Amino acid sequence: MLNMDDIDQALIAQLRQNARATVAELAHRLKVSRGTVTNRIRKLEDQQLIVGYTVRLRPEAEPERIRAWMAVLVDGNQTRAVIASLLGEPGVAALHDTNGRWDLLAELSAGSMSELSQVLERIRLIKGIQGTETSIHLATYR
Repeated sequence: MLNMDDIDQALIAQLRQNARATVAELAHRLKVSRGTVTNRIRKLEDQQLIVGYTVRLRPEAEPERIRAWMAVLVDGNQTRAVIASLLGEPGVAALHDTNGRWDLLAELSAGSMSELSQVLERIRLIKGIQGTETSIHLATYR
């Protein structure tokens, strides 16, 4: 695993804000050379600390899309198997490890309520899931 310094962390923070920023823009913001930015990005990708780039859409861009949060309680030592199964579920947009009452938090995405129902049904059938609680995402304020 690569040892990240302050420049690496600042670079990642800039990419999180805008992954389409040019190398020149990033170099200017970080006060380093373009070559430094290029080399750092390549090293972070080679070490698989950066594993991809994505597009974030405002919820209004997909008004028909149903989003929900599912808290998952895992039975015993089944966490790895449950994570693998959830990562293979197309309705799971993101998966987070948590502490507290629930073991995992899954962000779900579906094109309709019927599709969301099917996603929930498939997830509930995963071996090693002891319980779930789902909340439909209504609005984002920030």
